[in-house]
Amino acid sequence: MSPIPIIVDCDPGIDDTIALLTAFVSPELEILGITPVCGNQPLERAVRNALQVCELGGRSDIPVYAGCFRPMLREPIYGQFHGKTGLGNTVLPDPVKTVEKTSAVDFLIDTLTAVAGQQKRVTLCCLGPLTNLAVALRMNPHIDEGIERIVMMGGAYREPGNRTMTAEFNVLADPHAAHVVFSSGIPIVALALDATHQVMLKPEHVAQFSGVGGRISQTLSELMAFWDRNDVRRYGSRGGPLHDPLVIAYLLAPHLFQTESARVFVEHESELCMGQTVADWYGKSGLEPNADIVTKVDSEGVIAFFLERLSRYTEKAVA
Repeated sequence: MSPIPIIVDCDPGIDDTIALLTAFVSPELEILGITPVCGNQPLERAVRNALQVCELGGRSDIPVYAGCFRPMLREPIYGQFHGKTGLGNTVLPDPVKTVEKTSAVDFLIDTLTAVAGQQKRVTLCCLGPLTNLAVALRMNPHIDEGIERIVMMGGAYREPGNRTMTAEFNVLADPHAAHVVFSSGIPIVALALDATHQVMLKPEHVAQFSGVGGRISQTLSELMAFWDRNDVRRYGSRGGPLHDPLVIAYLLAPHLFQTESARVFVEHESELCMGQTVADWYGKSGLEPNADIVTKVDSEGVIAFFLERLSRYTEKAVA
């Protein structure tokens, strides 16, 4: 089978970094571009992090396009668990490549327009706030014809929020963008906190990854150790939830996930519940489902999947 063409829209981010490093060594995926957005970090830092991760992963061939520098309507908020640079205390190599002159929004519009209606449409892997995609859809709604589906990390349904009582960070960072995307009619697979909190990256897992990561072992160990929330009361164990990498795992190992269809609404008016994602599980709204929400994850299978993928750096030469 030919590789799946994807665009990775992200805000690197420790967990974004793990997702990208996994995608880099997965020949089943054809990465057309990386489109950083303001999210975990301000845009300038998110772009630099993306370039550095490409350098680390030996994938300087993948173009990086700078996205939106702020949310559609609200002031920016930034991540709380990624350290000052977004990459914990880890220092990544300086990038040799530079960001593309074309903006992420223009890249999305041009790329998706070019494949509109074709058999080989593009899957969008959305790991951060949805600003880039929402702006692109506002500028040219017909780009939906070039999108196979959106596989995204964001939202919280039966699980409480992780940034406020009700909201997950990616959606809270730009709730208006999330509202635009969920209202677009594009097929969506949503990996919310309900899914990601089922896969905890525990200290014993960090030790395993340290042993298989080859030339990136030290970097992986530092990033993953920094990710430990040490909040047993919240998560039931040490470690941190493996948020964004689950998007890549879902694409490559969908048998490890179970989904349930529902109509999703995004709160973008009430300050009390701003960014909350509400799922109509039982058809109370009378509207058709607009997302497949991941409800169950084989956590052991997912950890094994990432151990196998990241072990591929053992024999991967430095770019």
